[in-house]
Amino acid sequence: MTLGLVATFAGLAVAELVAGLVRGAASPVLPVGQEVIDVVPRPVKNWAIETFGTADKAVLILGTLISLAVIGSIVGILAVRGRRVEASIVSGVVGLVGAAAVLSRPDPTFGKLLPSIVGTIVSIAAIWWLAPSPPGLPASTSDAAGDDRLDQAAATGAVVPRRSFVQGAATLGIGSLVVGWIGRSLGQRFDVDDEIVTLQLPEADEPTDALAAATASYEVGVDGVESWVVRNDDFYRIDTALSVPQVPRESWSLRIHGMVDRELTLRWEDVIARPMVERYVTLSCVSNEVGGGLVGNALFQGVLLKDLLDEAGLQEGATQVVSRSVDGWDCGSPTSAIMDGRDAMLAIGMNGEPLPAEHGYPARLVVPGLYGYVSATKWVTEIELTRWEDFDGYWVPRGWSKEGPVKTMARIDRPRSGRDEQAGDGGVVDIAGLAWAVHRGIGKVEVQIDDGAWLECELAGVPTDDTWRQWRYRWTDATPGEHSVRARAYDAAGDVQPEEPKAVAPDGAQGYHRVTFTVT
Repeated sequence: MTLGLVATFAGLAVAELVAGLVRGAASPVLPVGQEVIDVVPRPVKNWAIETFGTADKAVLILGTLISLAVIGSIVGILAVRGRRVEASIVSGVVGLVGAAAVLSRPDPTFGKLLPSIVGTIVSIAAIWWLAPSPPGLPASTSDAAGDDRLDQAAATGAVVPRRSFVQGAATLGIGSLVVGWIGRSLGQRFDVDDEIVTLQLPEADEPTDALAAATASYEVGVDGVESWVVRNDDFYRIDTALSVPQVPRESWSLRIHGMVDRELTLRWEDVIARPMVERYVTLSCVSNEVGGGLVGNALFQGVLLKDLLDEAGLQEGATQVVSRSVDGWDCGSPTSAIMDGRDAMLAIGMNGEPLPAEHGYPARLVVPGLYGYVSATKWVTEIELTRWEDFDGYWVPRGWSKEGPVKTMARIDRPRSGRDEQAGDGGVVDIAGLAWAVHRGIGKVEVQIDDGAWLECELAGVPTDDTWRQWRYRWTDATPGEHSVRARAYDAAGDVQPEEPKAVAPDGAQGYHRVTFTVT
């Protein structure tokens, strides 16, 4: 088994080196893992997000490496039994799978295939170098004096010099670590973080309040409640990209085409020369469970999408805006949700800084009121206008709803479920959290303590209906012991969130968030 593992990971190391040398290429593990994401059944995807959260991609990569280790063990067993041809065929098939995964991704090139090709060749070469000689052939020795003792492979009669194998495997293993490290280091040279740090965003023509002042004015002042504005480093990330796309702004462009009068191609310079707006917008993932954290509020800066589509000239019947990412992901948004006056934008900034790479640098879409899977395309490079019935976005054929309006939701941040809550002076316990009904606005939040009457909460201010809203209820006669509390929200029109529990698929979770805690 050792032979197969060493040969397999020698191939991966060299593939990593080639990926570091060839711009746009990636380790074969990534396109294979990407294909797994594309074909995984919806229940498995939901389980992965629920179980591992934003670490689901790291778990997938680890699982892919473990699978390769298992295959490498099989290769090793075949090789030590003298069946080098069969072992080579298995390694070749693995290489073909990696190449096929690359070919299935957007814009496949020979350069992107090179890591799989070269890595497979190296793995096969390592098998033939380390494997025992077949029966009937002399085994090579590494020293003329014959100091190496030859072991017999019981099943086949194949022979291998033990000391030569140990030395060869150790050399190859150490060399693989060095080569793999060099490859990873080279790969980082294309990282866009350096240009993000030095990039100065243009001033917004319609700036909002200063970030720090706005954050303070929209907080209820209760410890334990998530900040009204979520820092970039803490903002949730859900997408299908195993490796964050690195898109330098000089090479980025956005094509707007389809059912328009004038096709547009915008480069970075074209975008920043246009009127800029800043807007606070709450984004939410359709996979967010009741009470979950896959939701966040941030200050986005960009160009209004309506202005871009007006310039392109919408044709009659163009009812769907299809947006595509540089990594091939796509989604469809109702044209009406972009043209109805809401602050849908092509965003280039987040919380006063350029977009972080993991959140779509250099440009992404932000459409208030829609779940991300039908609106929030990161690393966007293409917008196509088409009819609603002519296209289904990435997640729709996989069982998710074609329409994805964000549902009204209240979340309790304090007290935490299962925790002790110490009553303050006079037995006061603060119950507080967040509520959102993006683009409809929150009109009221109520809590229910121990299945009693529903009690109206105090609401913090908000600048628009496109953000979440902090709320608080001061329980002034809290008694020691175990208690439970539920929360529900009403949108600005007075419609209450649904009480009946519902899973995230196919169009978002619903139900009341409940926590159980102990007052001390």
